[in-house]
Amino acid sequence: MFLVLLSFFSRSFMRCQVVFVFVCTLASFFSSVATAQTKLDLWYHGAGNPAERTEIEKIVSEFNNSQSDWRVVTQSFFEQGYNSSVVTSAARGHLPDIVDVDLPILPNWVWQGYLQPLPIETSLVEEFLPSTIGRWNGELYSLGLWEAAIAIVGRRSVLDRHGIRIPTNTTPWTKAEFDQALLALQASGEFAYPLDLGLAQRGEWYSYAFGSFLNSFGGDLIDRQTHLSAQGSLNGPGGIAFGKWWQSLFVRDLVPGLDQSKESRAADFLDGRYALRLSGNWEALEMLAIIGEDLLILPPPDMGQGPVIGAGSWQFAVSSFSDHPDGAAAFIRFAAEANNLIALSDALGIIPPTISAAAETQSYGPDGVLAPFFDLARDYGRVRPQSPGYVVASKVFEHALVDIAGGADPKTILDAAADDIDADIKRNNGYSN
Repeated sequence: MFLVLLSFFSRSFMRCQVVFVFVCTLASFFSSVATAQTKLDLWYHGAGNPAERTEIEKIVSEFNNSQSDWRVVTQSFFEQGYNSSVVTSAARGHLPDIVDVDLPILPNWVWQGYLQPLPIETSLVEEFLPSTIGRWNGELYSLGLWEAAIAIVGRRSVLDRHGIRIPTNTTPWTKAEFDQALLALQASGEFAYPLDLGLAQRGEWYSYAFGSFLNSFGGDLIDRQTHLSAQGSLNGPGGIAFGKWWQSLFVRDLVPGLDQSKESRAADFLDGRYALRLSGNWEALEMLAIIGEDLLILPPPDMGQGPVIGAGSWQFAVSSFSDHPDGAAAFIRFAAEANNLIALSDALGIIPPTISAAAETQSYGPDGVLAPFFDLARDYGRVRPQSPGYVVASKVFEHALVDIAGGADPKTILDAAADDIDADIKRNNGYSN
């Protein structure tokens, strides 16, 4: 009996040993797979946007699970402090492998030495909207997973009631028609203001949203041929005409003043206290949910040199501090696959960067409710001046518009602004490498 029991326990022990060895081998295998994945750090500006951050994290997770070479780890920042975090960290000699970069900032970051060329095949980006591709001096540096577009939004019932023609992409309002429409809406007495420009927002909104009106007048922040001066562009005939028109909006009480609150900005168009609103596609789904089919998505007016809207949004790039540009490029290539572009658009209402992806989305397909925004981005989008000096020029432009709105002489202010921009360019030796 003793020998039988000894034999039983011996066999059981051997089986346990086999199971133990198998479990250890399996654990070792998965551990080796995990450690084989080289870590890639990604910095992302969307900490304040939970829905967007969730979608980006989905793409990161799917990429990490799709292959055994790379593992992307995301760190999210709030947009307001993101750029300064990048600049500060770069000055200390460190940046992650992959950075989020706003397109108009890209030339400055390349000039500063923060970014390296993006090593992906140019054939992969041929279908992308030009404004979703970051290039500088002929090199590809970044790629965007979406685009943004601004429109004038209103209600069909309001325009019909006041006999105002509904413009189209092919026949936008002229400057005179736009002016007449604002005056008619003001004269009706129905609205606190006929137009909301979003003046509760500051910073890049001024160059993005209002710089396009400057362009439509024939002006610009910087001479786009040389990028060496603002003289004649910001303070030339087109720029001065824009400045006078800008000031007239406040003199005639056609728009809320500079003290507009964010709460008022968010509610007053939806509540019917503003007749028209300068707004982006990122707000459109909320407006549609409240206003429904009465909502109009209208092109910008032609102020003399054709309709223009700002273009170029956030994109992914490879930092010059990365030792693994091939891994960073692999992630960006994966993120830019059509299924991810479609999923991002369907989840967030953002504009897909390719025509084929747009056609497959819920909102931007042939019958999509947001399709007009894609058409605006394609037909009228113009990127802000691609110059390292844009970072300073944009801030100077914002301060100039605030001063003009406050009653300062437009020509005097724009002359001074052009001088300030030129002084910065000279101080940086023309931003030459």
